[in-house]
Amino acid sequence: MSNSESTIKPWGGRFSEPTDAFVERFTASVGFDYRLYHHDINGSLAHAKMLAKVGVLTDAEFAAIQTGLEEIRADIEAGKFEWSIALEDVHMNIEARLTDKIGITGKKLHTGRSRNDQVATDVRLYLRDEIDTIAREITRLQSGLIDLAEAHADTIMPGFTHLQTAQPVTFGHHLLAWNEMLERDFSRLLDCRKRANQSPLGAAALAGTTYPIDRHYTAELLGFDKPTENSLDSVSDRDFAIEFCSFASLLMTHLSRFSEELVLWTSAQFNFVFLPDRFCTGSSIMPQKKNPDVPELIRGKVGRVNGHLIALLTLMKGQPLAYNKDNQEDKEPLFDTIDTVKDCLKAYADMVPAIQPKQDVLREAARRGFSTATDLADYLVRKGVAFRDAHEIVGKAVGFGVASGKDLAEMTLAELQKFGSVIEQDVFAVLTLEGSVAARNHIGGTAPAQVKAATVRARQLLATRK
Repeated sequence: MSNSESTIKPWGGRFSEPTDAFVERFTASVGFDYRLYHHDINGSLAHAKMLAKVGVLTDAEFAAIQTGLEEIRADIEAGKFEWSIALEDVHMNIEARLTDKIGITGKKLHTGRSRNDQVATDVRLYLRDEIDTIAREITRLQSGLIDLAEAHADTIMPGFTHLQTAQPVTFGHHLLAWNEMLERDFSRLLDCRKRANQSPLGAAALAGTTYPIDRHYTAELLGFDKPTENSLDSVSDRDFAIEFCSFASLLMTHLSRFSEELVLWTSAQFNFVFLPDRFCTGSSIMPQKKNPDVPELIRGKVGRVNGHLIALLTLMKGQPLAYNKDNQEDKEPLFDTIDTVKDCLKAYADMVPAIQPKQDVLREAARRGFSTATDLADYLVRKGVAFRDAHEIVGKAVGFGVASGKDLAEMTLAELQKFGSVIEQDVFAVLTLEGSVAARNHIGGTAPAQVKAATVRARQLLATRK
């Protein structure tokens, strides 16, 4: 970045003295909005093409602008472009360089627009592309989860409530619960994209322009669904950024829940899964340690994303119409949210296929904790016992199991019949872990057949995505 005091401001005609050096640095945004260059150039090309179409620019002027902007794009991508803080932002840096290249024609590019609608257009274009990238990463993560779930549709593990053993489930069923969260996230993301994909270009500073512009044409050129309806709202709206950060907060909350489980599952106390070394780190002092740093860090990054959402909500809450300089503060929270979400999704999409459940450990954990107690209660109800009475009978049987160190399936028929005379030999079919999970054979249930069917439906849903 350079900071030339001799740079003439494009808006400097009204002013009698140069901008204070500190104010220049304080108000500049080029240090972070330079990443919009690709979309700024695309927006300018569409605007110039439209101006030529309606006769504001000649075909020769448009050709010069087009050539100049593409050369600038190439310079930026080659690292040859010198960004100037004195020129404030990405827009003025590119426009000034264009004027240096092609002369006065470069100054005509801004006809019929303002930096207000220009930046609103750029950010929407940028966010739209990032949404598409994020959507692909969510899909990649879901695909990995579905594959792992199918492979372990009949791997039994304990299901928990209150982090206490509740009922046996399958590992595949558990993973598909994660997938359901991500499916909702994907839907929210696409919904956000619809509202972001409207073109504010042509709203100018706040009231539109007197030039005979064609906003539908520029919207079409840039791949927007339509132009925005109201010029005041067009330049001041940042709902799309807030909505994206809201989506991101929910997505990151879900990834944090996954992470919490992986942290627990990889601990010596649970020992449920093996996570390859490439996703872990060690300790500088304890040589035996293998820390699940990737899930831990993702769990920690939720705080910054939630903070960005609150920052954007707070940014907008007191702004009168239309554009205000406050809106310069929208980009850093949005950019960091995008970067954080992409990195966390990539980490998970890479890591999930490498998770290796320890089937023997999971099964033994499900066997402990009387996880088939509800099955015994259901059995009694089928024998004509009222559920509340069945609940009490099973509770007493569990109390006996705690005292004797026996699981329900390990008790003899005579021992079980002490608590309920209707209990017969067929009870042992429902007290096994396999019998328990197989009995929940309905849509959404943990029966292996239902898990496999759910993976088929989930894959079919992924296949419908473009």
